[in-house]
Amino acid sequence: MANASQQLGWEIWGSELKSRREAAGLTQEELGLRLFMDRTLISRLESAERKPRLQTAIQIDEVLNADGFFERLCRKLLDASPYASYFAPVADLEKRATQICEFAPSVIPGIFQTAAYARAITIAANPFVTDAYVEEKVSSRLERATILKKTRKPECWAVLHETALRVPVGSPTDMAEQLEHIASVARQRLAVVTVLPHAAGEHASMGGMFTLMKFDDAPPTIYTETSFAGTLVDEPAVVKRAQRAYDLLRGAALPPEAALTLIESTAEDYRRCETTT
Repeated sequence: MANASQQLGWEIWGSELKSRREAAGLTQEELGLRLFMDRTLISRLESAERKPRLQTAIQIDEVLNADGFFERLCRKLLDASPYASYFAPVADLEKRATQICEFAPSVIPGIFQTAAYARAITIAANPFVTDAYVEEKVSSRLERATILKKTRKPECWAVLHETALRVPVGSPTDMAEQLEHIASVARQRLAVVTVLPHAAGEHASMGGMFTLMKFDDAPPTIYTETSFAGTLVDEPAVVKRAQRAYDLLRGAALPPEAALTLIESTAEDYRRCETTT
């Protein structure tokens, strides 16, 4: 019910955008030019096929003289989401992507996380929250992973830095199960997973993680994240540089079968650690 109610809220947001745009005598293309956006994105916002970023809502308020309406409703809907406000649009885009390319320098990507792993990193970042808060975050993380098993699933690639395999999150059992899960995803051909080994040294994304997403009917987008914020960018020049960086990362990474061997052997190491503690 919560998801349905939230979707209705975004539909109201989009319908109001269309109504106020037309009242201002602007076409989708004209509004897009004022917002430095493509007309198709305006169309998807109005039909609630895409969720806006908060900054986009603020810009729309300014262009349409909406007295903060779009920002206020956007904040309310984002606050009701189980995701951080900066990540909610990304979770929506994952469901629509035809290709997802992940680079994870230190943490297993969300769509591959097990419940125990997600629970451990949530508590590490939020040591004073309630169990209910933690379980909501874990549930939303697992829900994202369902895209890998849908009939129309994205082509998914992941380059994991070896650090993400070696840094223990939770108990040794938790880490063993997490790595075994990744291996299972790869063995089922739900994703192509490679590992950038420590021995590779410097690499093309020393600045941190990023995710590239491609779509059938929209420009490709890159998402980058720090511990406290995230940024979505669809500027072609930036996306092009990110794609080049990802190509370099894949070139420096282990072949998929060798990566699987490393992932599975590391899981065995955690299992041995479990039996000796």
